[in-house]
Amino acid sequence: MSKRVDAVTVEIIGNLLLSIAEETGIAIIRSAYSTNIKERRDISTAVFDPDGNMVAQAEHVAMHLGSLLGIVQEVYKHFDRSDIQEGDMFIGNDPYNGGGTHLPDITVVAPVFHSGRLIGWVANLAHHSDVGGKVPGSTSGDAVSIFQEGTKIPLVRICSGGEVCKDIVSIIMANSRIPNERYGDLQAQIAANRVGLRRMLDAYDRYGDVLVDSMYQLQDYAERKLKAGIEKLPDGVYQFTDYMDDAGTACPDPLKICVTITIAGNSMTLNFNGTAKQVPGPINVTYNGLLATVFYSLKALIDPTVPSNAGIYRAFSVECESGLLVNAENPAPVGERIDTCQRVADVIFGALAPAVPDRAIACCNSSVTSAIFSGADQKDKDRFFVYLEVVAGGSGASRDADGLSGVQVHMTNTSNLPVEALEMEFPLVTVNKYELRRDSGGAGRNRGGLGIVREFEMMYDGISYTGLGDRQKIPPWGLEGGLAGEGGVYYLVKPDGTSTRLPSKCTDIPLEQGDVISVQTPGSGGYGNPLERDPLRVLTDVIEGKVSPEKAQELYSVCVVKNGSGWAVDEEKTKRLREKR
Repeated sequence: MSKRVDAVTVEIIGNLLLSIAEETGIAIIRSAYSTNIKERRDISTAVFDPDGNMVAQAEHVAMHLGSLLGIVQEVYKHFDRSDIQEGDMFIGNDPYNGGGTHLPDITVVAPVFHSGRLIGWVANLAHHSDVGGKVPGSTSGDAVSIFQEGTKIPLVRICSGGEVCKDIVSIIMANSRIPNERYGDLQAQIAANRVGLRRMLDAYDRYGDVLVDSMYQLQDYAERKLKAGIEKLPDGVYQFTDYMDDAGTACPDPLKICVTITIAGNSMTLNFNGTAKQVPGPINVTYNGLLATVFYSLKALIDPTVPSNAGIYRAFSVECESGLLVNAENPAPVGERIDTCQRVADVIFGALAPAVPDRAIACCNSSVTSAIFSGADQKDKDRFFVYLEVVAGGSGASRDADGLSGVQVHMTNTSNLPVEALEMEFPLVTVNKYELRRDSGGAGRNRGGLGIVREFEMMYDGISYTGLGDRQKIPPWGLEGGLAGEGGVYYLVKPDGTSTRLPSKCTDIPLEQGDVISVQTPGSGGYGNPLERDPLRVLTDVIEGKVSPEKAQELYSVCVVKNGSGWAVDEEKTKRLREKR
C-alpha cells in the first residue's frame, strides 16, 4: 500500500510525470521518419505505475487512451515479472490483445528500473502509415476481417538488455510496402522511450519512493474529481441515438448507435446495449476504444481538468454486450474504428446536453475524413509512396459561440500535412484547392463551424486512392432549434470535367494523370433558432465567404445585397422576411 503524500507534492509530481510524457512525445515527433508522425503528429505517450496503471498521458490524440490503456497489463499476462529486466522494451499492435485499437497503431512500452527495482513504465504509440494488409495504408473500406488490415504483432520484446531485437524489426519491415519508413519510425519510438526512461530516473533520484506513492494518489484524485463532477449533474436517465452512414460495401445501410446514461448521486452508468451488432466492415470498435471514448466525453462535458489516468475509469461503469459494433469480438476488422468512436462521442454529447447546457455543443463533423494515395516513384520503381491525409471539418456551435471551422474534433487531434511538405515529400499529387466549404455550417443563433475542401490532382498514372469517411449520408445535427450542417462528400473529377461521387468508404480506386480527388468534409450543427441570429452577424458571414447570400435569405431570413463593391443588409426586406417566419 502506498504512503500518503501531501496534496501539494502530489500535484507537483503529477505535472512532472505529465511533462515526462510530453517530452517523450516531442522526441518521437522530432526524430520520426514519416510525415504522418513528424508533421501530422499522430502519436501518444504515457507513464504508468509499477502495476501497469496509466498515471499520465500527454494530450495528443484522445483515441489513443484506448490504445495505451491495457498495454502493460497485457505484458504482465505474457511475461512473468521476474523475466522483465532493465533494458527490455515490448512492442504490440493487436487490438484484441491489449496492443491498440487498430493495427497501424504500434505501441512500444519500457519498464523503468532504479537500482534493480521496478518503479514504473513509459510507453509511446505511433500510427504507422503502412503495416501491410490488402491495400496501401492498411485500412480499407471493404475489409471483412482484421487479417486483411495488416500485420498483427503479438506482444514481444523489441529490445532486450538495451539492444534492439533486429529480427522483430526485420519482420515488421518485410510486411510493409515502405520498409525504410517503418525502420525510421520504430527507431524513433525506441529512442523516445529512452528519453522517458532517463527522465523517470531523474525524477526518482529527486523524490525517491514519494514518486511511486504519488502515482497511486493521482489515480485516487482523478476518481474523486470526476465523481464530484458527476454529483453536480441532475439525477435522471438520459438517452440518445445516432447512426453510422454504413460499414462499406458489405453493409450499405445505416447502423444504430445508442446510449442510456443513468445518473444517481456520484454514480454514472452508460449502457450501449441496443447498438447494432458488429459487422463485416472496418468500423468495429474494441472495448478499450469504447472506454477511451467514454472517458474523453465525460472529461470534456463534466470537468476538463480531470487528470488523464486510470483512476477515472473507477468513476463510471459501462455496460455493453460482447459482439456489438462498439464491443467487437476477434477477428472483426477495426481499421476505421475511429469514425465509430466519433459517433459514440456524439451520442454521449447528445444524451448529456440537457444535463450540461453550458458545456454542450451541437454535433461536430464527427468523421475522420481520410484520403490515402499510393503509387511507385516514376524515377525509381523500387520506391513506393503511401500518403495518408486526414482532412478536418466543422465543430458544433454552443450556447455562447459559433462553432470552429476546419478543426479536428473529439477523438482525433492530429495536424494537417502542410501543402509545402506534402508536395516536397509526395510528388505523386499536388494540391489545387484548400479552403473552407461555404454553407456547410448549420444555421442557428450561433452558426456551426465549416468543413474544408481539399483537392488533389494526380501527377502521373498508376496512383491508387482509398477514401474513408462518414457523416456523408446522415448530417451533423443541431441543438435547441439549430439546423444540421452539411454532410461530407468525395468526388472524382476527370480532366474533361466529368464528376463522379464516390462512396464514403472506397478502396483502391485507380487514378490517372490529371484526375482530381475532391475531399469535402462535413460541417457541423447550429445552436438555437436561426431567426435569432443578428443580421449583422449574418452579413459578416457573407462578407467572409462562410455563408452565401442565397442561404442567408433561405435559412436566416436575412436579405444581403450588393452595396457598391461590398455587401449590406436590406433591413426592410429582412424585417418582412422574418415577420413571415
